[in-house]
Amino acid sequence: MINGIIATVVFVRDLASCTTFYRDTFKLPYMGSDANSSTFLLQERHLILLSISGAADLLGADLNTFKIDGAPRVVLAASVEDVDAAYEALKVEGVTFLRPPTDQSWGLRTAHFADPEGNLWEINQPIETKTEG
Repeated sequence: MINGIIATVVFVRDLASCTTFYRDTFKLPYMGSDANSSTFLLQERHLILLSISGAADLLGADLNTFKIDGAPRVVLAASVEDVDAAYEALKVEGVTFLRPPTDQSWGLRTAHFADPEGNLWEINQPIETKTEG
């Protein structure tokens, strides 16, 4: 039934600030924007930032009753070559981490941060590929 996930859509309150974060700080490949969305390409999948009005329109909801407040419900996990190097590079860009690089019992080294609106991200790599330094 499902052939695969082709896009992840993140609802955001401040499209401009989140676009700047993902494009300039997180340095994701930027595909473009319109009044309600910004799109980034990650390999063969899209990450789409969608404004509140765009989200309400997409879901056919009344903008005045559409709510995205509350605790995060999703963690976007991204693989990187070296978690420690990515952690340091993102810290230099001003990213505040919720958890520094940590070896997990399930075989990944992970670090966690939030974008400007609290959407959670994990960067990870298999522990066996961690470079010794």
